[in-house]
Amino acid sequence: MKIAIAQVNPIIADIEGNCNKISQFVTLAKKKGADLVIFPEMATIGYPPMDLLEHKKLIDDNLRALDAIAPLSSDCGIICGYVDYNYDNPPMLYNAAAFMYGGKLQSKHYKTLLPTYDVFDELRYFSPAPSQEIITYKGTNIGVTICEDIWNDMSQSEDMFMEFRHYAVDPIENCIKKGADILVNISASPYVKGKNSIKWTKIQHVAKKYKVPVIYVNQVGGNDSLIFDGNSFVIDKTGNFILKAKDFQEDCIVFDTEKEYMHISCEEDFIADIEKALILGIRDYVYKSGFKKVVLGLSGGIDSALTACLAVKALGPQNVLGITMPSIFSSRGSVDDSVELAHNLGIEIHTIPIKNLFNTYIHELVPYFKDLPFDIAEENIQARIRGNILMAFSNKFGMLLLTTGNKSELSMGYCTLYGDMAGGLAVLSDMPKTLVYALSYYINRDKEIIPGSILEKAPSAELRENQKDQDSLPPYEILDQIIERYVELKMSAEQIIDDGFDPDIVYSVLRTIDRNEYKRKQAPVGLKVTTKAFGVGRRIPIVQRFKH
Repeated sequence: MKIAIAQVNPIIADIEGNCNKISQFVTLAKKKGADLVIFPEMATIGYPPMDLLEHKKLIDDNLRALDAIAPLSSDCGIICGYVDYNYDNPPMLYNAAAFMYGGKLQSKHYKTLLPTYDVFDELRYFSPAPSQEIITYKGTNIGVTICEDIWNDMSQSEDMFMEFRHYAVDPIENCIKKGADILVNISASPYVKGKNSIKWTKIQHVAKKYKVPVIYVNQVGGNDSLIFDGNSFVIDKTGNFILKAKDFQEDCIVFDTEKEYMHISCEEDFIADIEKALILGIRDYVYKSGFKKVVLGLSGGIDSALTACLAVKALGPQNVLGITMPSIFSSRGSVDDSVELAHNLGIEIHTIPIKNLFNTYIHELVPYFKDLPFDIAEENIQARIRGNILMAFSNKFGMLLLTTGNKSELSMGYCTLYGDMAGGLAVLSDMPKTLVYALSYYINRDKEIIPGSILEKAPSAELRENQKDQDSLPPYEILDQIIERYVELKMSAEQIIDDGFDPDIVYSVLRTIDRNEYKRKQAPVGLKVTTKAFGVGRRIPIVQRFKH
């Protein structure tokens, strides 16, 4: 039997568009000689639809899409993710897979394990499957599972991606007990740095343990903050990879159950994967939101330089506009570096000095500020002037404004509300500063795109004379390790100190992170690449008195 993996990039709630894409991939699979074509989790709706699932029309439309897809199965089986009603327990739903053949729906298969950690909240909408049922097709018993269902191997070690959760039911074992010859897992599993290595090892173990091939079909594409990497694959019954789809793009590959395959190796390249993830995240967020072009401020610093590079790779230089906005505190080098970067990237750049606007603000505020010393108020006025200019371009020319702040700054509140935080997409908000540097050097691996002077200069907001980030923050090499331990690994202050960090620095960093939650609640959507990003997957109250 020839089984096609249809790795598609859906748009959430675009039922008609997703249905058309499914139809196109079925046609492509048939041309490749497929007897069966398999689509990802919730392929009709796109993942994650979140509270759109509360709209009955969306569920009805997705069921009508199945009716439109079913005739395509007249001569080729189709397994497709969708959403079904739980008629016994309304308003609950099922996260489901439909098996269609002979032009009609043959059977329904429901997701059993419903994650409720990090960005997942499936128990809010779905009921767990009451049982696992096998598909018998062309003499083969196929066990169908959905995403989380394949992660619950009790014999495997804990990992950070499931946050130490175990379930009472093992759907894979149940499928095997019912005679499955092949295991199929349809997924919408978001990309996270390091996750694939864990996933691959776990699923290899499943194949070896039960001595059956595993076909894993994953969604690809960016949906808001989440980026889905595709990377669908087939593992043989000995636990070896034999086929793998492309990463971070749509693909259709065919697995022939009668064919002997060479074993292939799969390894994560963390920096290369992060670059691909951010490029895909930008491209899909921009295009799926209805924009064509982006604008961003170029400060002469590494964050804006990296953001510009990624935007050009995602959208093309003709669709990226850079604006440099020097103040009285900006160095000549910052402007020159921005111009050189724009030249290297081939993007248009405008220079709009803000000195006169800043002086007007200060003049109007003198009666109220009187003789009070220059402080953060005046610093933030400059950032907010820049934010207003950038938003003016966004409004006037219909461009999406990209913000350029990184995770280290967002953690510490080293950013200005309605200033450098203004915008529609925060490209680097889940990228610690040390990772920003690593990716920037990677981008320069073949030739200098980001000017060396940007990489070498000490980071500075340039909002006062001789300002350096390290005047207000611990060295990034230390800060980022503490942030990772606290935000991602959920370690206590005492545990972090036991790892060898200075107690005063640890307590200061943790208090500062907690104190700046109000800023993060007002931040733009950011692209997630680590195990715990600021956003939908991290829910911390603003008003609280947790003591470290």
